[in-house]
Amino acid sequence: MPTLHKKPTHIFLFTSLLITVIGYCFVYSAGSYWGKVHYEDSLPFFWKQIMYGTLGMLCAWVIYRLPFIHQQKFWLGAYISSIFLLFAVYIPGLGIVRNGSQSWIQIAGFSLQPAEFVKISVMGFLACILAKTMNDKKRKYFAPLLICLVPAGIILVQPDFGSAFLLIVGAFSLLFIAGFPIRFFMGLGTLGVLALVGLIVSAPYRLKRISAFLDPWEDALNSGFQGIQSLLAIGPSGLFGHGFGQSRQKFLYLPEPQNDFIFSIIVEEMGFFGAVILISLFLIFLFTGYRLAISSSTKVGFYAIAGLQSMIGFQIFLNIGVVIGLFPVTGVTLPFISYGGSSLLSTWLIVGLILRFSKD
Repeated sequence: MPTLHKKPTHIFLFTSLLITVIGYCFVYSAGSYWGKVHYEDSLPFFWKQIMYGTLGMLCAWVIYRLPFIHQQKFWLGAYISSIFLLFAVYIPGLGIVRNGSQSWIQIAGFSLQPAEFVKISVMGFLACILAKTMNDKKRKYFAPLLICLVPAGIILVQPDFGSAFLLIVGAFSLLFIAGFPIRFFMGLGTLGVLALVGLIVSAPYRLKRISAFLDPWEDALNSGFQGIQSLLAIGPSGLFGHGFGQSRQKFLYLPEPQNDFIFSIIVEEMGFFGAVILISLFLIFLFTGYRLAISSSTKVGFYAIAGLQSMIGFQIFLNIGVVIGLFPVTGVTLPFISYGGSSLLSTWLIVGLILRFSKD
């Protein structure tokens, strides 16, 4: 048992660090020209990414030292606090609008996206509840649903469909791991499809994203532009790409290439083999994380690690799927890699939590 516990921990941490460093490199490459044109500085994204990454690692270390991480009271407090943060985006002077979504707060020049941290608090709180009720034959379904659907509904109103979708998928993955019956998910799946259709029909921009996904060339200069430019980056890259720093699409062809579509720049510069190496590192990260879940000595630890890993694994799958044209554009970042303080901070918070839960 000690070997099973210790070895994956070191591999998990090393892989997290390595992917983060790769992210630094490609934020530098992808964002250099965009930063120079829009901010008169070729490295604003690079330095901020390093700053947020360092802060995230420091927070992970603090979390690793916390003695009360398994307590339900801690996660209840984190859950309530994160809900308040979701409402804080509507406070004048504090909340800001980006890309049509009022889902950010800004303090002293630094911005934060509360939805990134709500996802973590939901998974931790759910893990505590499920650990207590896993053997209860009269298990109640209402409380777990309420815990995940309330914040998801608030996030959808902002609107931030990608974050809400990840939260729901992560929470339902955890409920599935906890042994909730298939009929429970079939019923929710039917309601979810109807709700999804309603959301798409009610928002014209979502309809445009669906039509752009089905035929991006129909509106190649508007709704289909980003998807087309991403494929134009990936298509000619070949086995080894054009070389680090030699991307062509980052020269104002692919909008904000350091963000959600950074994977297309990585493939363009490093080619098929570069993509295989990065995806392999992600798979090692996920595999070792699940190993840590299995080796956890507490029920809360098992559920928390498994749920967090499932959520971040689906986020990786969804982002890469969007970039290569398998899914409509959703605005979901690539963990560890995409530029963004909230994304990188929350990802390293997850790393810290996984290491802490696997410690006992």
